[in-house]
Order: sequence, then structure tokens, then C-alpha cells
Amino acid sequence: MIITDKTTLTALLVGSTHYVAMAPGKEAAIYYRTASEAFMALPDGTRRTGQWRLTETGYHVDWIDGPSAGWQIDVEPGHIGYLDDGGVERGHVARIVPGDAAALA
Repeated sequence: MIITDKTTLTALLVGSTHYVAMAPGKEAAIYYRTASEAFMALPDGTRRTGQWRLTETGYHVDWIDGPSAGWQIDVEPGHIGYLDDGGVERGHVARIVPGDAAALA
């Protein structure tokens, strides 16, 4: 079930660090500090800061000096997927930790 409810997405994202498994042994960390500011560390060590906003179908992120993309959170029993704007799962949540658990900000 793709979460499109803005209240639910806000509660799931804001103030938490999502660890997203992108491939075996490759995990990104994304910290949604506020309802508009995010920080990310990719598996290769690249770090990004950006702005994000809710949309009708999920949310959109604009990374400074990086890509801009729409995303959706797909929740199934035992699985939370990160889907790109084409509906393709690009990773799944390994864990969600309150606060800036990866010291990204």
C-alpha cells in the first residue's frame, strides 16, 4: 500500500533517520530533520543536503548539487519499500531510528 496521506508520511519521516538497504551490503542513511530539510549519506560515502516536500502521490526531494526525484513509501506486512517516481523499488527500509542517528546534519 503506497502511503499518500500527508499526516502519515510526516509522522513516518520527520525527525527520523531511515536506513535504506539498496543492495546486499549497501545501505543509505536519510535523516528528515524537518518537514522541508533532509540529509543523506550514500553507501559510497557521498553526503547530500536537500529540500523535500510532500506531493499528492508521496514526496519530492531536491538535493543540492545532486538529483531531484519523486519518491513513494510502499508499506506491506514486514516490508517498507522506497519507490522512485516510476514505481520501481530502489531500496527497502532496514530500520528507522528516531533523531539524527547517523549524525548527518
